[in-house]
Amino acid sequence: MKKLIIMGLLAFSFVSLGILTTGCTTQREIAAQKSGAELWAQNCIRCHNIPSPPSYTDVEWETIGLHMEMRANMTSEQITKIVEFLQAAN
Repeated sequence: MKKLIIMGLLAFSFVSLGILTTGCTTQREIAAQKSGAELWAQNCIRCHNIPSPPSYTDVEWETIGLHMEMRANMTSEQITKIVEFLQAAN
């Protein structure tokens, strides 16, 4: 009887662990699914007012993106999405 209970608990633990790990997504995965507009709106306003896209030229947005990648600790993929959005809205 004791073995049956232990085996049941182990099986339940493995199934629970499998369910929990398949449903989890990391912050990077969530950010990778967001559009440039979403990333721009959610990240840039944390530190300063958001400038409108026509405030800078395409080249200036690229330079700002490089600077903010390091400054805001964002991935190059996130910055690329944001810069592409700003350039398209320009």
